[in-house]
Amino acid sequence: MRTDLVSEPGDATRPNEDFADVRLPASGQGGCVILLDGVTPPTGETGCLHSVPWFTARLGGALTELTVSARDLTLAGILSLAIGETARAHADTCDLSHPRTPQATVVMARWSAETVEYLVLCDSTLLLRSPAGEVTAVLDDRLARLPRSALATDALVDANLRNKEGGFFTAAADPAVAARAVTGTAPRREVAALAALTDGATRWAETFRQGDWRGLFGVLARDGARSLVDRVRRLEAADREERAFLGRGKTHDDATVVYVEL
Repeated sequence: MRTDLVSEPGDATRPNEDFADVRLPASGQGGCVILLDGVTPPTGETGCLHSVPWFTARLGGALTELTVSARDLTLAGILSLAIGETARAHADTCDLSHPRTPQATVVMARWSAETVEYLVLCDSTLLLRSPAGEVTAVLDDRLARLPRSALATDALVDANLRNKEGGFFTAAADPAVAARAVTGTAPRREVAALAALTDGATRWAETFRQGDWRGLFGVLARDGARSLVDRVRRLEAADREERAFLGRGKTHDDATVVYVEL
């Protein structure tokens, strides 16, 4: 078993809103990966006293504990319980119905001697590599399918698209959103390695077009997670003025990568 984890804030003066954890139970049977990308709220009221890092730490911790201990539950069931547990932790002090309440994307993977289970919610990515070297991307592409014009105005996203039919879904305060996640199971023998990445790390492929998913996985396997994040940072810096790739998006984003060879 080989694991590699890197998580870096996009701005050194601001807290990292991502969360990542890898757990290998003492029994030696199986393990899990949990990755969250906190949704940075636009300037203004969120209805919550707590920060996005507080939320991702709470939700991520609950997901990690349940994924390791509750082997009888599906990953969607675990996500539902963890969202509910996190919501109860601040329901008395915060307006959890506010459309900008703290929220996050989610990637979960859990493996045993027989299977690899997975869950993806919103625009973080899970990559599975077969023993033959084929790479499969597990994606929730609902956000990517929306027209760019719809994403240009935060108020429009909040009012009509986020956690709404016809839009996209994130883990916020409603446990029912877990049923919207992309889930599946693969035989363990068909998965030699996996990688979970926030969209700040997948920029190498999705934004800067340096290669496909197989190429990205090759960077991780050969040079490590640190190398991938460093490459993204150099590409972002080179595009700082021209904005040929980043457009109106922020120059640097929190970037988190978890790589596991099973």
